[in-house]
Amino acid sequence: MGSVVAGIALWWLLAATVFAAQGDLPTPPQVADAAVRLASSGELWRNVEPSLVRVLAGFLIGVAVAIPVGFLMGWYRLARGLMEPWIQFFRTIPPLALTPMVIIFVGIGESAKIFLIFLASFLSTVIATFQGVRSVELTLIKAARVLGAGDWTVFRRVAVPASLPYIFTGARIGLGSSWATLVAAELVAASSGLGHFMEISAQYYETADIVVAIIAIGLLGFVMDRVLLAVQARLTAWESTRAE
Repeated sequence: MGSVVAGIALWWLLAATVFAAQGDLPTPPQVADAAVRLASSGELWRNVEPSLVRVLAGFLIGVAVAIPVGFLMGWYRLARGLMEPWIQFFRTIPPLALTPMVIIFVGIGESAKIFLIFLASFLSTVIATFQGVRSVELTLIKAARVLGAGDWTVFRRVAVPASLPYIFTGARIGLGSSWATLVAAELVAASSGLGHFMEISAQYYETADIVVAIIAIGLLGFVMDRVLLAVQARLTAWESTRAE
């Protein structure tokens, strides 16, 4: 809480001193007034909803596809040889660099935005999942086999639990990439959403409205990240037990 107060105080100080002459940086009260106005008129919610739906759809699909692909790559050498070069190739290409091609082949509808967000979350999560499987301690696998566990049991009871921290780390990174990709995609081709709203606000030099949209994105991303952390804590409770 103290860091939040300090951050707002620093923001207010900069707006009142360094940026006072230009008037480019709105003060916290100005942003608060803009937030109340936008929320009361419903304009903020009309733009939050499509952005949130796009991020959730693309992110969840990306993670859902990335986890089995990452396990296949980590568990089977043949799958790794077939998939890893392509994933490493596309991992070096920002999803936004594919925007022109996606618009040409998919159009500027919802599918294009969701596909770009899917790529952002998929590439981060698949690499983390693959690394998690490859990092499973060989001693644990050998011990399970000595006790008579088959491949499926070793995979389900050893590899999957040991990979969960890596998977959630990749998903959290993918979540941040998803929001960044969404805003940029909405700036390029969208008729709604927080990115589109910021573009329109910039045209009319409504800096307070832009800051409101930025804060909304930050808050939504923060809440989603906390949800991921809560799920991770529940599914990896064995980590704290082992540490004790």
